[in-house]
Amino acid sequence: MTLLEAALAVMGFRIAVLLVNLGSFPVLRPASPSRKARVSLLVPARDEAHNLPRTLPKLLAQPAEEILLLDDHSSDGTAEMARRVAGADGRLRVLVGQGLPQGWKGKNWACYQLAQAASGQVLIFTDADVSWEPGALEAVLDALERPPGLLSVYPRQQVGSLAERVLVPLIDVVLLASLPYPLVRTRFPSAAAANGQVMAFTRSAYQACGGHRAVRGEVLEDVRLAQRIKRARQPLGIALGGGLIGVRMYRSYAEIREGFGKNLGAFHRESSLLLIFSALFHLFLYTAPWPLLWVDPGWLWVGLLGLLERLLTNLKTGREPWEALLVPLAPLLSLPIYLRAMRKRYTWKGREYAR
Repeated sequence: MTLLEAALAVMGFRIAVLLVNLGSFPVLRPASPSRKARVSLLVPARDEAHNLPRTLPKLLAQPAEEILLLDDHSSDGTAEMARRVAGADGRLRVLVGQGLPQGWKGKNWACYQLAQAASGQVLIFTDADVSWEPGALEAVLDALERPPGLLSVYPRQQVGSLAERVLVPLIDVVLLASLPYPLVRTRFPSAAAANGQVMAFTRSAYQACGGHRAVRGEVLEDVRLAQRIKRARQPLGIALGGGLIGVRMYRSYAEIREGFGKNLGAFHRESSLLLIFSALFHLFLYTAPWPLLWVDPGWLWVGLLGLLERLLTNLKTGREPWEALLVPLAPLLSLPIYLRAMRKRYTWKGREYAR
């Protein structure tokens, strides 16, 4: 098999997976859940004062019985901002986070404390930068009923800068072109995915999988929790946020580099060899086909399949179709992220961790 044939085979497989997901992957829709359960919305927050005026009012508009926000040793007045935004809404309680124990990642420890303080039958962990639109909670609860366990939502990625448009949608591409949704509903732990930005558990499922204590030292705690849910024989569901749940993760290339670099290392098991292979693999599939046209015109098909992959993903996730033209830039802009992922120590939210 030639390199061209290998590239066409890989891209053909990815397009096939994507076509399966176009028809089967759930998207949150407005709904009315059939059963009533006490809901706790749980927000781990560290230096999120800049996000709360935009996102917290939308969260307070959801019909949840209680909303807990844990201030994880913020230095920017996060707790004060939360109280100011909430005003007289007594459903919001601001908790003061305890010191980080050895062996724990910061977010996992914050979520564990929130779960301990929550009184709901349904525990919904959501990041402070996630925007919940009217009807979002009802849609999540309705999806969680089919059947209950863990439902993780991939919010619609909101972007502004060119770097964001090139790189941030890769979250959706990796999901939709790599994992056929029908496998998610099977019992195989390896066929599991989740997004820590929105994780909705029934309390019984959360306890059955061990909760955040069981993944206390993990960077990819969301995926590990999804795998543990399956091992505990609890149902797993994932869905796209559609127009109901969105997020603006990063606002600059520097922020993307830090955030993606943190997760990329864990995703590749902290292996420099795997990181190098992944970087070259994506350069080969998405960037190289265009200059290789001078060698063999057949590479045009590889390049066009790469554009088609992003186009179909954008149509599924509600993104601008023209962003597909940016695909050849993604592997190039990702190179500094791969280099960042190879570092043995990294800083996140003001805390330093060893890989």
